[in-house]
Amino acid sequence: MSYQRQLIKHCRACGSAVLYRLPDDGDTKQRAICTSCHLVHYENPLNVVGTIPHSGNRVLLCKRNIEPRKGKWTLPAGFMELGESTAEGAARETTEEAGANFKIGHLFTVMSVPRVGQVHLYYLAELLNEEFNPGFETQEAQMFSESEIPWDDLAFRTVQETLKHYFADQKTGQFEVHAFNID
Repeated sequence: MSYQRQLIKHCRACGSAVLYRLPDDGDTKQRAICTSCHLVHYENPLNVVGTIPHSGNRVLLCKRNIEPRKGKWTLPAGFMELGESTAEGAARETTEEAGANFKIGHLFTVMSVPRVGQVHLYYLAELLNEEFNPGFETQEAQMFSESEIPWDDLAFRTVQETLKHYFADQKTGQFEVHAFNID
């Protein structure tokens, strides 16, 4: 299954109709171009940012209280907002979803998910305590060791892959940055 983009029909600047064609600047992809003001509309992937909150040999997971995948477990993450860095967005999402106290660490996984037009970035986050105050998007925030992870009830493959890399790196004591594609 490949990503099905929503075709742009009207210019976001002036509201006129757009046509899909090659821009005059040498671009090699067809773009939505305004028939009136000639603005070229670029369509780019969305960034999903989050953390792997950890303490000792356990990680914090949140049970989703919203769709998609309500009732499934996930790492705290969400869409990056304008005006914030990827680390700032990951920290904001962790605070909003888990109400956790933590120290943000380094980038851990970068996953391109072309079929849904997204890039997922997860940062390590050292928990300062195990007191959580989940927001409305989370039913429950709970700590899990590797053997306790509800692997069959994880919300997203990106979460599963990030956790697999985390526990593998934890065994070696070397936390590398992992970059890969999810088909």
